[in-house]
Amino acid sequence: MASELKNLSEFGPKGLPDASEKKFGIVVSEWNTEITSALAKGCMETLQAAKVATENIHRLDVPGSFELTVGAKLLIKRHSLDAVICLGCVIKGETSHNEYINQAVAHGLTTLSIASSVPCIFGLLTPNDEQQAKDRAGGKHGNKGIEAAYTALWMAENKHKLQDNPHKIGF
Repeated sequence: MASELKNLSEFGPKGLPDASEKKFGIVVSEWNTEITSALAKGCMETLQAAKVATENIHRLDVPGSFELTVGAKLLIKRHSLDAVICLGCVIKGETSHNEYINQAVAHGLTTLSIASSVPCIFGLLTPNDEQQAKDRAGGKHGNKGIEAAYTALWMAENKHKLQDNPHKIGF
């Protein structure tokens, strides 16, 4: 469903899991800082609402959205994390640079998630203009930072539930 049709920042039917024993990374792009700061705030508040201790949240700021994948990898190598949330905003401009960055980040986070078995959450806004970004960073379409944290919480929960599964697929 398109976010213009629904505010997706409301929690799903399961609510928030208790994540008091889990550890999370947050990687935040400094580019479009007004937007990414709002995303990070919503993300932090959601993690705290799920009882994640402040000392179990590791944040790393990176210069731009392209660096989100490397930032996630650095946090994974440094800390034993249950999930990493990557937050950024690439606003479409006069060129198609946004398509290259967005695709590279999506591909990089998917590859890193599979290789590391640590869910790396795509919290990258891909709006056409600044107003669309604001609408998705605490505006009329909610806060995608909240949604990214919600996704990370449930993926971390799923990871722990299935961690001792004896059925492997070659990894």
